[in-house]
Amino acid sequence: MESRLEEAIRVIRMNDRGGYTVPTSRLYPYQWNWDSAFTALGIWHFNKWRAWLEIMALLDAQWEDGMVPHIVFRQNDPDYFPGPMIWQTNTEPQTSGHSQPPVLASVILQLVRLGSGYDLRKAREMFPRLMAYHRWFASARDPQGTGVIGIIHPWESGRDNCPDWDIGMKGITVPDDLMPYKRRDTSHVDSDQRPTQDQYDRFITIVEFGRSVGWDHQAIHANGPFLMADPGVQFIFLRANRDLLKLARLLEMDASYDEIQGWIDLVSTGCDWLWNDRVGGYCARDIRSGGFSDAITNASMLSFYGDVGTAEQRASMAEHCRRILAACQYGMPSWDPEHPDFESRRYWRGPVWAIMNHMITTGLADAGEAALADRVRSDTNRLIETQGMAEYFDPIDGTGLGGMDFSWTAAIYLDQSRDGVAALLKETG
Repeated sequence: MESRLEEAIRVIRMNDRGGYTVPTSRLYPYQWNWDSAFTALGIWHFNKWRAWLEIMALLDAQWEDGMVPHIVFRQNDPDYFPGPMIWQTNTEPQTSGHSQPPVLASVILQLVRLGSGYDLRKAREMFPRLMAYHRWFASARDPQGTGVIGIIHPWESGRDNCPDWDIGMKGITVPDDLMPYKRRDTSHVDSDQRPTQDQYDRFITIVEFGRSVGWDHQAIHANGPFLMADPGVQFIFLRANRDLLKLARLLEMDASYDEIQGWIDLVSTGCDWLWNDRVGGYCARDIRSGGFSDAITNASMLSFYGDVGTAEQRASMAEHCRRILAACQYGMPSWDPEHPDFESRRYWRGPVWAIMNHMITTGLADAGEAALADRVRSDTNRLIETQGMAEYFDPIDGTGLGGMDFSWTAAIYLDQSRDGVAALLKETG
């Protein structure tokens, strides 16, 4: 009988398209930004060379301005919407028009720390690309230098359908002449688990605006229909910059130190703007109106990953963590289970995600919250061991949801089971 570790390796190999992986067949048939980064972390434990090839393939799609896009369309797959003809970015390879949470530097640092001289050499090759990516994020998503990173589409957060975005989405007017389209996601996954049609119309309205200005990111930031600060992207970018600086020091890239430190200092100050006194925690916020989301999410919990906040704020976030974990069988849900908008099975409106748990666990452990870190890590493994490599999971009963045979879930399981992977590989030769 196949073990879960064997299943995890098989799933990733099954999703391999010869140089890059897809998250899962049919539902997501292309290469995704942070999916590939996390998948590389898992691949590394059984094939170092292939892990670095995954990262190289992602960076091969980097735009001239430094952006690493959120989707890379490496083949024509009419089963997916919105495909390259909707985005019309006119790039080679064809891509989407915005990015995703910049986890790549943090993943590469981890590979270097786990690895050998080979990994250090590969990181040195890619370091200039990482610098360009972070430089783009700092300039395109915070052009006024406020320290607050603004996302221009819910999809850029990676938490596509979280209720955080309702405050920004409600102000979007869907035009009468919105392009006709046919969704494909609901033919692969139960519609009760996916965004509603109204939400999807608004998603596509934002894409149409980006296309109308030729994906000029300065124009999109200034005038686009959606601009919000996401605690997830904010804290991930802060952590990524700190990890990039650590990587620069390991590589002795002295000329980059001051620039990276400047990003760290600025983004650190911007985190304060996301503190919601009424909730007693970090929340998403509309940049133009100043309005707050009113719930604690799994992105809020990345405050530990970003290493932010006063002693009082950290204590408040730790208490939220304990409260939320006590309210559900499995943590960490993507939305507060005690909030009226909580939906345990709908995409990013309640379910548990292994990749978010991976970062939350890392942050909690770094912050000295060992018991909480152990609980989140244990819950992640229990979900995978009982339900397999699902895209996400119901935090109440643990049911595996979304796409099955999912690459990044398999990758996180492998990374959290390193000794087991090593033993398996030794046993199988």
